[in-house]
Amino acid sequence: MKHTIFCLLTLLFICDSVQADATENSIHAIAIKFFKPLPNKMPGGENDNDDKIALGKRLYFDNQLSINNTQSCNSCHNLLGTDENPGSGTDNLAVSFGALGSAGTRNSPTTWNAGLQFTQFWDGRANTLIEQAKFPILNPIEMALPSKEEAITRLTNTGYLALFIKAYPDEASPLNFHNILDALAAFQRTLISEDRFDLFLNGETNALSEKEKQGVMTFITAGCVACHNGPLLGGQMFTKMGVVNPYPNKIDRGRAHLTMSSADDFQFKVPSLRNVSKTAPYFHDGAETSLEQAVKDTGFHQLGITLSDKEVEDITSFLKTLDNIKVVTR
Repeated sequence: MKHTIFCLLTLLFICDSVQADATENSIHAIAIKFFKPLPNKMPGGENDNDDKIALGKRLYFDNQLSINNTQSCNSCHNLLGTDENPGSGTDNLAVSFGALGSAGTRNSPTTWNAGLQFTQFWDGRANTLIEQAKFPILNPIEMALPSKEEAITRLTNTGYLALFIKAYPDEASPLNFHNILDALAAFQRTLISEDRFDLFLNGETNALSEKEKQGVMTFITAGCVACHNGPLLGGQMFTKMGVVNPYPNKIDRGRAHLTMSSADDFQFKVPSLRNVSKTAPYFHDGAETSLEQAVKDTGFHQLGITLSDKEVEDITSFLKTLDNIKVVTR
């Protein structure tokens, strides 16, 4: 209830602010009150270097980190693509399947910009990219390695030692499990997306069409910015899935599975909307494949409003300006 009241009060402030300024300020001036361009660097990378990043990139694409050599990090978080269609950082499945064929229970979030979020996973079980990296490698449903030692042995036997010595020259035994995770995190800290919306926020107002600018305003005035704001348009808070109208999935209790507290029932991290049109299906359970329907559902469940077809069209048009144009190659 407290969260619902907070959201409603936030929406009242947002609407009043926009209405007061819309007559005298440009859409750009209004937008930069709620959004910020993505930064050039991620936090935590003070000791990153080219050797460590190159090592992490190689590990990200290496199937040896799965029990039967069939999966890499990239299997569920695909970064490969073309100039016209860069990899989304997801597998575009409702839920991912592990190395042994087991289905997961939640939708795989994108690795683009992940290190800019305030916590990792839908339920926030890891605080950093380093903490996050160990979960899929050792999870029996995901990559399913039996132990940290197995990861070290596999990499030692396939020529990685020299690469770890180069990346961690001051350590006596550089090929250790922490450094595997650290190198993966170093590479992921390079995954900052690029899109037209940042060009717009940085003053290139012609980077967006008139329809897309209208979508920005609709997104703001509808109240979506109560949760989807800042550089990531999300990724900075937990909220209940079904703030106003209950969400149909009652099996996944969100953070409550982690904290064992009913106060956290159906609480999930608010996803970033960067690159959102490329990361379907949507929501923590991957229940919706259409971006347009996901926009409608979010308005209904989170804001208690029924968006018109025109509003959905405008918002969707804006969201597509968040499409990443950066490509990662192996």
